Amino acid sequence: MKSGSRDKVEGTLHEVQGKCKEVAGKITDNPKLVAEGKTEKLVGKAQGKVGQVKKVFGK
Repeated sequence: MKSGSRDKVEGTLHEVQGKCKEVAGKITDNPKLVAEGKTEKLVGKAQGKVGQVKKVFGK
């Protein structure tokens, strides 16, 4: 798998994990877990964008 595609897949995985953490934090009333989930979602989105850029430039 090319680097750009891998980054996009890993970014999506982080977004899903972040969403799960965020929901779990809301259910258990754990603000730390909610914040952790939101952060992981943002990291995933950024990594997905990096993958898109790499794909455009052919890396």
